[in-house]
Amino acid sequence: MSTTLHLPELFGSRVFNEETMKDRLSPASYGAWKTCVTEGTALDISTANEIAEAMKQWAVERGATHFTHWFQPMTGVTAEKHDSFISPTGGGRIMMEFSGKELVRGEPDASSFPSGGLRATFEARGYTAWDPTSFAFLKEGSLCIPTIFCSYSGQALDKKMPLLRSIEEVSRQAIRILRLFGDTESRKVMAQVGPEQEYFLIDKQLFGKRKDLRMTGRTLFGAKPPRGQELDDHYFGAIKPRVAAYMKDLDETLWALGIPSKTKHNEVAPSQHEMAPIYTDANTACDQNQLVMEVMKKVADRHGLVCLLHEKPFAGVNGSGKHDNWSLSTDTGKNLFKPGSTPSQNARFLLFLAAFVKGVDEYQDFLRTTVATAGNDHRLGAQEAPPAVLSIFLGDELNAVVESIIQGTEYKDAGKKTLEIGVDVLPAIRQDTTDRNRTSPMAFTGNKFEFRMLGSSQSISGPNIALNTIMAEELKQFADELESSADFQADLQKLIRRTFTEHQRIIFNGNGYDGNWIAEAERRGLANLKSTADALPAYVQQKNIDLFVKHGVYTEEEVRARYEIHVENYRTVLSIEAGTMIDMIRHEILPAVSGCAAELCERAFKKKEMGSSCRYETSTSQKLSALTDTLMDGCAKLEADLAAIPSGAETAMRYCHDVLIPDMTAARETADQLEALTDAKAWPFPVYSELLFSV
Repeated sequence: MSTTLHLPELFGSRVFNEETMKDRLSPASYGAWKTCVTEGTALDISTANEIAEAMKQWAVERGATHFTHWFQPMTGVTAEKHDSFISPTGGGRIMMEFSGKELVRGEPDASSFPSGGLRATFEARGYTAWDPTSFAFLKEGSLCIPTIFCSYSGQALDKKMPLLRSIEEVSRQAIRILRLFGDTESRKVMAQVGPEQEYFLIDKQLFGKRKDLRMTGRTLFGAKPPRGQELDDHYFGAIKPRVAAYMKDLDETLWALGIPSKTKHNEVAPSQHEMAPIYTDANTACDQNQLVMEVMKKVADRHGLVCLLHEKPFAGVNGSGKHDNWSLSTDTGKNLFKPGSTPSQNARFLLFLAAFVKGVDEYQDFLRTTVATAGNDHRLGAQEAPPAVLSIFLGDELNAVVESIIQGTEYKDAGKKTLEIGVDVLPAIRQDTTDRNRTSPMAFTGNKFEFRMLGSSQSISGPNIALNTIMAEELKQFADELESSADFQADLQKLIRRTFTEHQRIIFNGNGYDGNWIAEAERRGLANLKSTADALPAYVQQKNIDLFVKHGVYTEEEVRARYEIHVENYRTVLSIEAGTMIDMIRHEILPAVSGCAAELCERAFKKKEMGSSCRYETSTSQKLSALTDTLMDGCAKLEADLAAIPSGAETAMRYCHDVLIPDMTAARETADQLEALTDAKAWPFPVYSELLFSV
């Protein structure tokens, strides 16, 4: 995208935002919409009609011809069905029409979307409903209206509807706590989120020559290149011209869509990069991150590049994650995870901190399930991302405060003192300026928590739904206890001390990559769910189901449906990877290495006839032949095991993990050895040294 607009004019120019609504709507309709957003009241049809007409006029003025309800089904990507604004008027003429009814509700033929049994496949009805808290935007000639997606009976079939429920519930419970501290001004507490998006860029032509990248998003084969990320020279290094042009285009495209792309830089691995937006409310952040992933791919295509969002597209170099920065803030501008400068503020901070620590400890297994995917399994615990064990990093200063509360001992800062919550002023808790403990799955970073286990390709809705709901549960328990207290200050101190004492096991400030920590975590009783197959069953543990049902975020049927979808997705992904591997071995690798071995044999024969040494030819052809036989046998085993996947969903998931993955690992090891021996001209597809250093 190239533009002559100045940034202030460019930003949000393709968004029907609040400023635009204020300009184009009557004061009454604008006020009705504002009340709908802040109070949750319904819009009458006349107001909806006026908003729809204003949206249409604004969109048509900017070249739009269609509108679509833009929603997020359980597929990991967004969905859209486009309808034109045209309506026949007779005489071969048309008018541009868009009503409030079309704005508010849609009915896509959506029977093929995953539902986990919530809908029969023959039942096509699925409804989309406008989310008035999320702004419409223009994309490729269509007015995109963010919506929820639900069944005929009202069950959530998407990721937005449960997210909105969790946002409302954590706000409700947090307000109860704030009232106990005398805050009568705050009316709403908002979950705030900032997702850091990592990605790879490779040349489009090279991508087209790799069937595994096209089919699965990652390389199923690839020998270690002479150079990877050993020199650490790519991280934060000078951005190459071709990448810089892509990033400029990406920024401008995102800015026009109202997405505050703030930071861009090279990541650790060659061809790996990161984009980070400015922190915003959870609903907007989730919508925008879905759009970011789509735009990244489309902008890359304009530059002859391919954007890879898979968590581990290349073995032997760092994979890509998506750090989810999460906090709670009031509508009056107070960050509830920022230590304050007064006793009451500090007490409030410690109570919210205690709730978070308790929640992560009690629901560590479910938090792990929210980041469990076949792709993310390649990262977690691989010395490049957090381990699969949940823990919280607080930093030395805050951890010392927590320990002093637990022990009732003097806190040693500039002046020794025993902390009395709500009486003494806490020392300033500085944002950690060292490294924020990059090995921690959940790190406190001064005024928020950074959930670092997310995979780069996944929606951030699931983890944030969980964080919101878990926090709502703990705040509810605290509010229930403190609202009936006869001595608030005394009971507050007891509650905070008891909570930190009972849940201290989840706090760990050391090196998460150290094997000793895994052993220590086991002694503490922390869960180590190493793979998706290990983690997903926690989804349907009764305590986890009860959590979401209790707070109205999911029904039990909705929880179980999502579990079924995730289990089936895992099996499907591994089946596709196994099938792609078989195809590449049989149709590309084996013919190539066989031809190379034959050529070496022919050259060896001719050399012998001339009396010349042929040690290289003889030795290499023998090694190639032996490895070829091994790969052929490995491929046959993988093919037979793939055909034998059992029918039951859970059994199939376990089978894929226990049988297919070892088969694929063995086949890859053999193929990578063959790559190292085969003539470069004979190898059938681009190798790592080309892919990683092509841009």
